[in-house]
Amino acid sequence: MFGLGIAGMSVARELHERGELIVLADDEATQEHRSFARSINCELVDMSSEVAVVDALKSAYRLAPAPGISESHHVLVKARQMGLTISSELELAYNFEERRTGGPRPMLGITGTDGKTTTTLMTAAMLHAAGHKSMAVGNTETPLIAALSSDAQAFAVECSSFRLSNCEHFRTRASVWLNLAPDHLDWHVNMESYTMAKAQLWAHTRAGDVAVAPTDDSRILGFAQESSARTVTFGALQGDYHAQDGKLNSPHGAIMKISEMQRAMPHDITNALAAAAIAIESGLVEPSHVQRALAEFENAPHRIEFVAALDGVSFYNDSKATSPHASAVAIQSFDSIVLIAGGRNKGLDLSTLASHPRRMKAVVAIGDDALDIEKSFEGVCRVVVATSMKSAVASARELASTGDVVLLSPACTSYDWYNNYMERGEDFMNCVRDLAKSEQIVKK
Repeated sequence: MFGLGIAGMSVARELHERGELIVLADDEATQEHRSFARSINCELVDMSSEVAVVDALKSAYRLAPAPGISESHHVLVKARQMGLTISSELELAYNFEERRTGGPRPMLGITGTDGKTTTTLMTAAMLHAAGHKSMAVGNTETPLIAALSSDAQAFAVECSSFRLSNCEHFRTRASVWLNLAPDHLDWHVNMESYTMAKAQLWAHTRAGDVAVAPTDDSRILGFAQESSARTVTFGALQGDYHAQDGKLNSPHGAIMKISEMQRAMPHDITNALAAAAIAIESGLVEPSHVQRALAEFENAPHRIEFVAALDGVSFYNDSKATSPHASAVAIQSFDSIVLIAGGRNKGLDLSTLASHPRRMKAVVAIGDDALDIEKSFEGVCRVVVATSMKSAVASARELASTGDVVLLSPACTSYDWYNNYMERGEDFMNCVRDLAKSEQIVKK
């Protein structure tokens, strides 16, 4: 097991508990790694030198890299050169589940550049509404391999490109590829590598499986049609699953009124249609179960999350948006925006953020790549640079007026100022709440 972050340790623990003979390794062995190795009675190898890498790989027949280990990492490059099998967490989990006493439990898969987590949670909610004890796993707080020992009856599996890229057998009964745009080019060597990793979702399908694809992306649709699965489509206005006459519709008839959903922004509707498609077409869920699940579904935090309204200015936290494509979804949801964007870029073209100039009132640029944000909006709208989240919120408040939205949608990772996007979102929300309190005190 190479890479001993949170996900890597979780996989290592599960492998050990299943009786696998494993050796733990990391670029640089820390005291935490040593303590973990002792706790599961496994050998720990420090891979900081080329000699150590070669020696360790010579004694192995399989390399299991943690999701955070990029495909161009020198250890993976060397492993490929030596002909080792490289298996992701999804692949390992799938192989264990296939050998499960009583047979494997059904899995529904979700991938895409954006919307994976929300669609996965929606799918799990639909399975639950149908009476199945379900879990949302994979690229979530719970790796699939860690959920195999649970009493779950079905899994909604969020499949990131990191986890799909080293799969030889992994498949699900029904799966959806939501969308495709440049992302994670700091992990993948290029866009084609990223795309082909996503395509692994359908590389091992069998007759009877279902591949759900968006009507508006011919490349994704092509991958679906080339697979062994039955192709089903979804889209905002057309497709087997689509929205029309104020309703979510399926080949089996209307599912529900859109007004019954807790929130119905454009991406909420397409995510719901995608989740409904894999849930219903898998045979595990009826349309009535979908209606019940979506009527009660609440979105996960940090995804266009309403925070507060101050004198007619609404503040939204979309810290989860770590790519321009993700931020574009939020930007298209509002008409007049003061955008807070920036952080550490992932090698992506940030200029696409300015694709909707009429919606942009102003921009507050933050983080390591603030200057790139500033450059992207040159000639589009006013841009100011802030050196902290507190000052960013204060600047946005000054730039906004009644009817405007202040939107934190960074289009970049959080790893400059924060440990993760959740910390960034919490800091933003706390700054907004502190601002609200200070304004109330002034008014008094």
